[in-house]
Amino acid sequence: MAEIVIYRYGHRPARDKRITTHVALTARAMGAGSIIIDTGDRGIEENIVAVNRNFGGHFKVQTGVSIERFFNSLGNNDLLVHLTMYGKPIMEKIEEIKEASREKDRIVVFVGAEKVPGIAYAKSNFNISVTSQPISEVSALAIFLDRFLDGNELKNEMKGRLDINPNERGKTIEYFPDGRDCMEILLNRGANDRLIEHCVAVNEVAMIISEKMDCDRRVVNAASLLHDVGRTVTNDIKHALEGYRICEEEHISKKISEVVLKHTGAGITRDEAMELGLPDLDFMPETIEEKIVACADNLVIGNRRIDINDQVQRYKNKGLDKAATRIKELYENVSSKAKMDINEIEI
Repeated sequence: MAEIVIYRYGHRPARDKRITTHVALTARAMGAGSIIIDTGDRGIEENIVAVNRNFGGHFKVQTGVSIERFFNSLGNNDLLVHLTMYGKPIMEKIEEIKEASREKDRIVVFVGAEKVPGIAYAKSNFNISVTSQPISEVSALAIFLDRFLDGNELKNEMKGRLDINPNERGKTIEYFPDGRDCMEILLNRGANDRLIEHCVAVNEVAMIISEKMDCDRRVVNAASLLHDVGRTVTNDIKHALEGYRICEEEHISKKISEVVLKHTGAGITRDEAMELGLPDLDFMPETIEEKIVACADNLVIGNRRIDINDQVQRYKNKGLDKAATRIKELYENVSSKAKMDINEIEI
């Protein structure tokens, strides 16, 4: 399908920052891949970068591209659609636009903020009106994209640091810290260089594994970086429990804190937990994200990659035969699901 690009003409930074930002947000949410703005505006660029970080996606924004430069950049494989109240009604032309776009690399939607020069009408393949009445360009763009994409844009999932989960009486927000956030948490909790290097090494292995799996990579990324944050409190068997507590204090998604809780070895059964003085809980990894992080941790000592067989032997040397067996079984399970021998991963 053709890439959708929005060109915003007539932006005045002193007056239009809010409305142009809304044009960009609408374009991002409704299926476009990027927006080009005629006047330079660093503030809008930074706003969109922040939105991508918080809510996901890779929507791009470029400002300071004059209308002359914009028209010179158009190629034969671009389809230009100009939204104007003086154009042909959208419902008369939308099927023709869809058909024409199938042969193109890009569909470029021209959205004006002030009086548009005649060249825009002359150069456009389609001059389209959403309505012949005065209307916000934000609304016009949203309606056009919805008609062009048949509503499928509403099914798009973009995953960032925040998930908004609506309900009938409000909303809940889940926090998925990114790499920058996780480093701040580790440092603020007093993690030393050795601990941070270990967490980074485990993260590298975990993210390589996650590329081969159907999983939430945000969970794997954050949990692998924070799996040993509890070691800022204690280095004993309770460090995973302390890590879980820290994640709760940081208001991190339970999907991540559960991975931190269950990362030790290949998990700890409820009976073993009681013997070790842990709460009456099952610490066994169940979700694919929990298994990935636990397995990645078994493949790293300090900041070094180790052979899984060496890790198994280390547990046996401590008399932890059951745990050693579970570690080997977990490795085999994850390797099978990833369709690769994860013991061959190099960092």
